[in-house]
Amino acid sequence: MALGYFCSIQEGGKDIAKSDDTRINDEITGTTCRLIGVDGSQLGLFGIRDAQRVADEQGLDLVEIAPNANPPVCRVMDYGKFKYQQAMKAKQARKNQSKVEVKEMKFRPKIDVGDYETKKGHVLRFLKKGARVKVTIMFRGREMAHPEQGLNVLERLSEDLKQYATVESAPKLEGRNMLMLLAPIKGAFDNEASEAEANQ
Repeated sequence: MALGYFCSIQEGGKDIAKSDDTRINDEITGTTCRLIGVDGSQLGLFGIRDAQRVADEQGLDLVEIAPNANPPVCRVMDYGKFKYQQAMKAKQARKNQSKVEVKEMKFRPKIDVGDYETKKGHVLRFLKKGARVKVTIMFRGREMAHPEQGLNVLERLSEDLKQYATVESAPKLEGRNMLMLLAPIKGAFDNEASEAEANQ
């Protein structure tokens, strides 16, 4: 039980010390614990005092990471450094999250070549800025009788942009609209920039 609980915590990586009331060093109240070394290795069952001595000898903290396990699971780690790294990861995740935009571009099923090329250019520009693009085909009146026309437009677009984008969400019909989500391929535009420089 304790081992299984510990493994799930370890694999998640980010759930080890979730709450601020995590007990460390002298705050740990149990008498024995299952001890995990600083490198993640299983050291076995230890009395709390002995476990604390192991941590002290390495100049590190004894941290209770699974208080509800029987016996509780403790790990030797630099708790201050761990908390700092967690805060930095959370900050980076928030930063990356706010960057990802979803733009929308609307097409008609019977779009002419000029309009198609213009809108394709807009989609390409959005992708270049790192945004995901929701492509919407709008059907009106009797156009609903031929959804394959809208599908053809979406398939043509995904084929034209396959060098720069992947289809994150395949075309699907929702009411009078057919939707497809494109996501930029990382580094796809870097090659284009270097080729442009080489041609100058």
